[in-house]
Amino acid sequence: MSNIPGTGDQADTLRQMAHNAKKLQQTDAAKMGGLSDHQGIRVISVTSGKGGVGKSNVVSNLAIALSAQGKKVLLIDADLGLGNLDVLLGLSPTYNLNHVMSGEKTVLEILIDGPAGIKIIPAGTGVQELTSLGQHEKLKLLDELDMLEEQFDIMIIDTEAGISENVTYFTVAAQEIFVVVTPEPTSITDAYALIKLLATRYSEHHFKVLVNMAKDSEDALEVFRKLANVAGRFLNISLDYLGCVVKDEKVVEAVKRQKAVTELFPDSEASACFATLARRVIDNKRQSGIKGNIQFFFRRMMDNQGVR
Repeated sequence: MSNIPGTGDQADTLRQMAHNAKKLQQTDAAKMGGLSDHQGIRVISVTSGKGGVGKSNVVSNLAIALSAQGKKVLLIDADLGLGNLDVLLGLSPTYNLNHVMSGEKTVLEILIDGPAGIKIIPAGTGVQELTSLGQHEKLKLLDELDMLEEQFDIMIIDTEAGISENVTYFTVAAQEIFVVVTPEPTSITDAYALIKLLATRYSEHHFKVLVNMAKDSEDALEVFRKLANVAGRFLNISLDYLGCVVKDEKVVEAVKRQKAVTELFPDSEASACFATLARRVIDNKRQSGIKGNIQFFFRRMMDNQGVR
C-alpha cells in the first residue's frame, strides 16, 4: 500500500467517478429503451415469520432449479451466526466477507461452488460489519460488486427467520420479497406479523408467498387464501401466490445426506415443485422501477453514507 499522502483520496475519487459514469451509462441505456446485453441482476430476499418452515431448504433448491433452467444464480447466506446453507449442501467454506473487508480476499475469491453451477457468498458474521465501513472500504466493495453484476442473473438472500432487525435490514434492501409459510396456524400468524411490520414500518407493499410442506396444491392455496384475507382487510399491500412445495419424505432424506433434493432425487414430487417455481420466477417479470440492482442492495446495507 502506498504511503504517499492523498493517494487514498485520489483512488476514492477515481472510483467515485467510475461509479458515476456507469450510472450515467445505465440511465442513458434505459432512456433508449433499455437496450443492453445484460438486464441487471434480480435481488430476491427469501424470509419467513418463524423458524422451522424449511426456508433455507427452499432457497437452495430454488436456486438449483433456476440454474437448471439457464439462470446464473448467486446465494447469500444472511442468517448471521446461524447460517446453514453450507451445512444443507455439504459445503465447507474457508473464507467469508470478513476476509474481503480485511483486504485479504476479493469477493470473487470467497465465492464457493454449489450444486448445478450456483455460487454462494459465505457471509458468516462479516455482513454485520458492513454498516461500519468507511468511504474507502465501501467504494472498494462496490468495485468488487461491479464484477458480480455482470456475472449473475439472480441473487437470492436467505435471511434469518422472524422479525429481527437483521431480517428487515436485508429484506428492505432487496428488490423482491418472497415469504415462506407452511400450513401450520402459527406459521400463517407469524408470516402476517412479518408482512405487517414490513408494510407499516418500512413501506413495503409487494410480497410473493410460497407455501412449503403443503399436503397438495389445494392445501397450499387455502393457506394463501387465509393469509391474503387477513392482509387484505388490514393492510394496503399486494400479495401474490408464487406456488408451493408439497411435503415429501425425499426432502427429509436429502437433508440427512446434506444434499439438495433437486440434486439427489430429481424425479421426486418436491423437485417437480421447485422446477415449476423456478419457471414462475423466471416468467414473473419485475415491476418497472422496482428498487435497484446488486449495488443498490449493498448501498442500503451500508447506510449510503459517503457513497452515492
